[in-house]
Amino acid sequence: MIKRFSAELLGTFWLVLGGCGTAVLSTYAGDVGSLGVSLAFGLALLTGGYALGHISGGHFNPAVSVGLWVGGRFAAKDLLPYVIAQVLGAILAGWLIVQVAQDSPNFFLEPGSRGAFASNGYGSLSPQGYGLKAAFLCELVLTAMFVIVILGASSARAFSSFAPAVAGLTLTLIHLISIPVTNTSVNPARSTGVAPFAGGEALGQLWLFWVAPVLGAALGGLAYRGLERVRSA
Repeated sequence: MIKRFSAELLGTFWLVLGGCGTAVLSTYAGDVGSLGVSLAFGLALLTGGYALGHISGGHFNPAVSVGLWVGGRFAAKDLLPYVIAQVLGAILAGWLIVQVAQDSPNFFLEPGSRGAFASNGYGSLSPQGYGLKAAFLCELVLTAMFVIVILGASSARAFSSFAPAVAGLTLTLIHLISIPVTNTSVNPARSTGVAPFAGGEALGQLWLFWVAPVLGAALGGLAYRGLERVRSA
């Protein structure tokens, strides 16, 4: 469990550093735009999955851990340790990004601004002003589909060695869809890793980026189990 805990902490650290680090630091060194940030998150998950997936499964996301548990692929006794490791890894990455960003004379953090420090939000904090309903539905549905893809790609009947690549590409697609809406979470640890440093209302809205992804992941896990039952019937 210590090895698995460490792998989840390191993998989530890498995911947040790669994705949120690109979003924050590229602002001051030639903005890579939404496409670049989407690719950064996908590449971080892909590379982290291949590096550490054989140790811990490569969840790097509390919602994914919940979805795999509901989908019958993950033990309930391991759920809390994984979530703790993921949140700690994300906060460590957020802290490191702050340390690097603050060394730039161009760095300026405005807590009330949209997407401040790569934070997630709705309403006044949504990149394009989307409200609570749109944000909730987007995070719910996209996390559900993310879990369904992961369960399918990692099944015994799939080419499981490609699972990290499939997961990374799916996360890239999810970001392309939802960056304008919420700045894309589908990962409570990723949101928690930067919200304390963004401060302001980003912390007040953090609840949504736990509730919607976790609920969506559970629905995705249930849906995949249902599909598996139909197939085996």
